[in-house]
Amino acid sequence: MAQEDAGAEPGKALIHLDGLTKVFETEDVETHALSNIHLNVRKGEWVAIVGPSGSGKSTLLAVLGLLDTATRGAYLLDGRSVLDLSATDRALVRNRHIGFIFQSFNLIGDLTVFENVELPLTYRGMPAAERKQRVERALEKVGMAHRARHMPGQLSGGQQQRVAVARAVAGDPLILLADEPTGNLDSKNGEAVMQLLTELHKGGATICMVTHDPAHARVATRTVSLFDGRIVQDEQRR
Repeated sequence: MAQEDAGAEPGKALIHLDGLTKVFETEDVETHALSNIHLNVRKGEWVAIVGPSGSGKSTLLAVLGLLDTATRGAYLLDGRSVLDLSATDRALVRNRHIGFIFQSFNLIGDLTVFENVELPLTYRGMPAAERKQRVERALEKVGMAHRARHMPGQLSGGQQQRVAVARAVAGDPLILLADEPTGNLDSKNGEAVMQLLTELHKGGATICMVTHDPAHARVATRTVSLFDGRIVQDEQRR
């Protein structure tokens, strides 16, 4: 599929990127990490973002997650322009609408499993009773309810990533962004996390996932390939 024809019209897309460009500048060098990206992601899609090292995968995910800003272009999230928000408003959008799953888990070592999952909900000012209900439901969903009082250091890598997934889904985000979610796991735990993501997708989750693993990319419903900061292929699987 040609890049210009990808996805839905802006009003029908959960994510709409139009001419998105990210340039890193130094005194002597201008590097185009992303160049004129046009991309729409519909609600319920699972998009795998693939490409060689340096192709712009992580930069694209960072822009989608409002962890970085584009140099120019448009980004609508659920119909709302988010590129020009203040730092405070960007943080609010991240907290309420985006769930992050990182390669390195990013759990806080001196908080329990329960407290790690609860923390983003606390930042929302959510009442304690609702937080408790959401955390328990999320941990049950990922099979970690029995470890709620454990510390991250008492868990295996696969278990830590399950807790990270629970943290990402507890707030019922619009979209899950996964950056190499199996990158720090052995093959058995990696497959278990992929199965968990598959179950979440079947339950209606919208997922954008950066991966270097072709087998994991094939699990997604769509694969977007980047090269030198440009979309070179957009393959719809089902």
